[in-house]
Amino acid sequence: MILAAGLRGVQEGYELPPPAEDDVWSLSEAERRAAGYDSLPQNLGEALTELENSELVAETLGEHVYDFFLRNKRVEWDGYRSEVTPYELRTGLPVL
Repeated sequence: MILAAGLRGVQEGYELPPPAEDDVWSLSEAERRAAGYDSLPQNLGEALTELENSELVAETLGEHVYDFFLRNKRVEWDGYRSEVTPYELRTGLPVL
């Protein structure tokens, strides 16, 4: 994917953004937005939403592999979301 993205950028003459001069992680969310830094997906579900909207990924992997990959990752995400974590047990169970 990285090679395909780089090649697309070269072929289509994409302009690189200026390098980040800030310690991006020391900034608040509002400061990052004001500076024009886009947030990365915060979990697999958000990443899959981005992936579903990527023509580059679909073209690079081919429709069959792309669909298979998305389907399997959706199953993985659904399984993860249905799991009760130790944190949830520790913090939520005493409230009940």
